Parts: sequence; C-alpha cells; structure tokens
Amino acid sequence: MDEVEVVVAHSQRATLRVGDVFLKVDADQTRVDVEVEAMSLAPVPTPEVLWRKPPVLATAALPGTTLGRLGGPATGSPEAWAAAGAAIRKLHDAPLPPWPGRAGRSVDALAQELADECEALVRNGVLPARLVARNRRVAEAALRPWTAAFTHGDLQIAHVFVDGDEVTGIIDWSEAGQGDPLYDLAAFVLGHEEHLDDVAAGYGSDVDLDVIHAWSSLRSLLAVRPLIEQGFDPFAPGCEVDVLKSRM
Repeated sequence: MDEVEVVVAHSQRATLRVGDVFLKVDADQTRVDVEVEAMSLAPVPTPEVLWRKPPVLATAALPGTTLGRLGGPATGSPEAWAAAGAAIRKLHDAPLPPWPGRAGRSVDALAQELADECEALVRNGVLPARLVARNRRVAEAALRPWTAAFTHGDLQIAHVFVDGDEVTGIIDWSEAGQGDPLYDLAAFVLGHEEHLDDVAAGYGSDVDLDVIHAWSSLRSLLAVRPLIEQGFDPFAPGCEVDVLKSRM
C-alpha cells in the first residue's frame, strides 16, 4: 500500500484510510469505548472492528458510497434516501444504550449553551446579529421534552453508506447514546433538506419538520466557532453558515 488518505484530522482525533482499513486515532479512550459498544448494540450495519490498540481503532471499509457530504452535491435515488430513513428508524426503535449521548443533553443545558454561543458569535463578529437572532428563534423549537431513543449523535450524511437503494453501513459512533431522535434526522439532512421528504417517508411517523429545522439551526450555531478553531470552513458553500442563511 503506497498511499495513506487523511479522512479527517484535528486536535481531538484523526482518521486515516489505508487501503480497505480505517485507522481512527483518538486520545479520549472514553469516546472509543462508546464507539465500539455502540456498534455492537446497533441493529443496523456497522464496520467490522479489526483490532484495537489504544489510541488506535482499526475498522474495515464499508461497501458502497455515501449519499454526499455537507457542502457538496447529494446523490442517490429517492428510494436510497428513504432506505436511509428506514435504517435510522430501526436504530431509534432499538433498546436504549445504558449511557447518555451527544443528542441527549438536557433542555436546560442546551438552552444555556445556545445563549452563550449566540452571544459569543455576535460579540466576536463571527456572524451578523440579525442572522444569529433569527436562527436562535428557530432553534428554540428544539428545546422541548422528548422521548429518548438510541441515537447516533453525529449522523451527518458522510457517515451513512449505501449501495444502490440499500444501506450498507453507518460509521463514526463515538457520540452515540440516548437522545432526541429528531437530532439525528436533522444532522443527516443538514445542507440537503431537499431530501427530507424522502427520508421522512422511509422513517415513518413522528417526524416534526419544525423541530428538525430547529435542530439544524441549533447544531449550526453551536458548530461555527469550533469548526473555525479546528481548521474547517463553515462559510464554504452549502455548509453551516449557508444553512443559517436559509432561515432568513
């Protein structure tokens, strides 16, 4: 093998691809513990764990391709998007894992985090005050009681693989745990909400579109500054800032 592909890299973790093997390097072993256990419990296809030697976790590559990525074009038939929705529903209907997840932060904690982050975005001149205020109002619809489900916690479009109209696997489970199922749906269609109807058709009932839009705004508001700090560009076309602008 003469090439190592850097899939993602920042100060918290890095993922490399070497042939058909993915190597995730994570200094936080708690996240790796969660990832391995979540994959063993999830009732959907997940990567095979080849070996684990802290701080490295090695998993096999999945067949198929993703439906796209944030900031890039989306692909796949309506049936493929619906199949993804059905797989997400299967996960959410599974028995709860015994730990809280990223999508399960308390309403009070989220409200405080949202308030603090909105204030920081405006104070530091990262985003216009009007844009922040509008999306904060949208985001507040997510701050309500929910029935906890088995959630992935970081179900961005690049983490779901399909082959034709079949889901072949879901990767990156380090944020999994008990949480709001609509958070997962919002993360999956972030930047590609034109496919939300297809995903909802596969997912079935209990899809509140206003709450999904709220989670998209909330997730984007909370992500902008951390992404910049990690060397990513939330201002790139189709990414978080464009999601926020679409609410205006």
